[in-house]
Amino acid sequence: MSQIHVRAQPGDVAPYVLLPGDPGRARWIAQTYLDDPVLYTEHRGLLGFTGTYRGVRVSVQTTGMGCPSASIVAEELVRLGATHLLRVGTCGAATPRLRPAELVVAQAAVPNDGTTRQYLGGAPYAPTASFDLVEAGARAARGLGLAHHVGLVMTEDAFYASTPEHARKWAAYGVLAFEMEASALFLVAAMRGVHAGCMVTVSNDIGDPQLVSDEVLARGVDEMTRAALESLVLIDAGAQRTA
Repeated sequence: MSQIHVRAQPGDVAPYVLLPGDPGRARWIAQTYLDDPVLYTEHRGLLGFTGTYRGVRVSVQTTGMGCPSASIVAEELVRLGATHLLRVGTCGAATPRLRPAELVVAQAAVPNDGTTRQYLGGAPYAPTASFDLVEAGARAARGLGLAHHVGLVMTEDAFYASTPEHARKWAAYGVLAFEMEASALFLVAAMRGVHAGCMVTVSNDIGDPQLVSDEVLARGVDEMTRAALESLVLIDAGAQRTA
């Protein structure tokens, strides 16, 4: 049956799903990279497309901004048959050593968000990405020759609340960047028995109100998308070998 928000039927959604927040970015990924993309939903502006990339069936599904929306979409995608959920988006750097448009492959997320807290009833927890998606993401980035970092991100709700002082404090604890969806995505995937990952490109330094130039950001998004898709190809190839 169709889900409440992701208006699709079982079979419409591929096992492998890229999750951009922006519907425009979802459309761009589908039209730029997927062969024969089909729009399976546009309800509430949560555009979803399914096509193939290098022979692997892949969906691209909009999540909207923030953990509440992303967790709803993740829950419904799992019900529709998705097994690998990979967030692709942007992040604010916690430290100047991350340069504009560089790639971050998240190992885990500090859950400074309300959605994760509500799911857990306030219990302590460490939302962690699936190892196969982390490993494949790093391999894909190396194979493409991309500048990238693998490590910890922080998930927060209030985009404009973070300050440079807040960012540097958490950078001292190993946080590379701040974003808005990963912790809830990792938790939902763990609860539902599927795989989740997060790859983000640096759009700004925390505290800087200006994003990088459109040209630089577009390059970062393009490189991130290629790495994400190649990582799914690697995972699918591994699954085929062990089948």
